[in-house]
Amino acid sequence: MFANADTAKTWNFNFKSVTVKSYYVSSMQGQAAINSFKFDKTFVMQTEEIKNIFPSFDNKLAEEIASKSEIRKFKQGDILMRTGQNFRSTMLLVSGLIKIFREDEEGNEFFMYYLQPGQACALSMICAAKHETSEITAKAAEDTEVIAMPIEYMDNLMLNYKNWYYFVLETYRSRFEEVLQTIDHIAFRNMDERLLFYLKRQQETLKTNILTISNTEIAQELNSSREVISRLMRKLADKGFIKSSRNQIEIISLEIK
Repeated sequence: MFANADTAKTWNFNFKSVTVKSYYVSSMQGQAAINSFKFDKTFVMQTEEIKNIFPSFDNKLAEEIASKSEIRKFKQGDILMRTGQNFRSTMLLVSGLIKIFREDEEGNEFFMYYLQPGQACALSMICAAKHETSEITAKAAEDTEVIAMPIEYMDNLMLNYKNWYYFVLETYRSRFEEVLQTIDHIAFRNMDERLLFYLKRQQETLKTNILTISNTEIAQELNSSREVISRLMRKLADKGFIKSSRNQIEIISLEIK
């Protein structure tokens, strides 16, 4: 899922593990080109480690992924992919959190879903297979570590590893359901219900009752205005559902019908 990120590859392989130079990737504003690389440390990723994160993978598939991929680290806020860019690899999330969203011509965001450890980006798989450009933007919501698998190996994995085939199908299904759920709330729910759904999903995804986010950011992700979100947040606070302060929300109790 990475554009122009094939510089500075350093690794050695053996049959059971892969030794990788890990690095942080810094992205330029307006493009996903690589500005600089900060080499962190050398470490070994065992095939067993891959299987622990992706339990549906068998030994042969884990070994294949270890021998063909590389490990990349991104800092919170880094852009992994922008709309209109070509895919050079798909990503398997090892740790952290990735926010997937769409942007309009004016830079407004439409939040779609999060990727969590053990998951992969379905859209990157589809676009890579069809040699199409990205239709989404991906940003690291936390410090994030991914396995980057070059797209030229995708066909081989699909043909020779049933574990990978079923993993891809399940990835498509899961992400499609999340997108449908988002569309349902836009089409059939009022903004106050959409806000409750959004806060609940943030709570479950981030595994915390304390959300560090501003009303402006929420408004951008829900395609609303700051004034509307601020008014609804005050109503939730008055009902005892949340406690709100500047750029921070404490969730007390949320009920989504």
